[in-house]
Amino acid sequence: MSIIEGLIKGLMDHDDKKAYECLKELEEESSSTSKVYPFFDTFIKMLSSDNSYIRTRGLVLIAVNAKWDSNNKIDEIIDKYLKYTTDEKPITARQCIKLLPTIVRYKPNLKNHIENTLHYIDLSKYKENMQALIIKDIQKALDDIYRIEE
Repeated sequence: MSIIEGLIKGLMDHDDKKAYECLKELEEESSSTSKVYPFFDTFIKMLSSDNSYIRTRGLVLIAVNAKWDSNNKIDEIIDKYLKYTTDEKPITARQCIKLLPTIVRYKPNLKNHIENTLHYIDLSKYKENMQALIIKDIQKALDDIYRIEE
């Protein structure tokens, strides 16, 4: 098993601290090489997990691998990805929203679709104090997206 494969396996560890360390190492590797991209389908599968931490890790790794997505896999799953902007767990929703500018940076063809989603998110299922935080996340994401040069 390669180091990358070991880290991918570690993403599902029951010890959230260990899984988070694996996530951080995979994020760092993804920032400079495409070695993690071959596991993209695993990240897509992670989105279906009952565990919100695993869903969040999948969201992160999809976004940070957008720069290597020559197969346009993100384009194929963008609607599924955007559903997590209203995940049942507000922390996961917030992370998803914060990751969207990264996707737009490498997938400018998805910019309008992502912007439209951000403009029309229904926050009614969240408590009022959480809605306020998510609104700030949405505004920051939109500001960051507007600043990206096409």
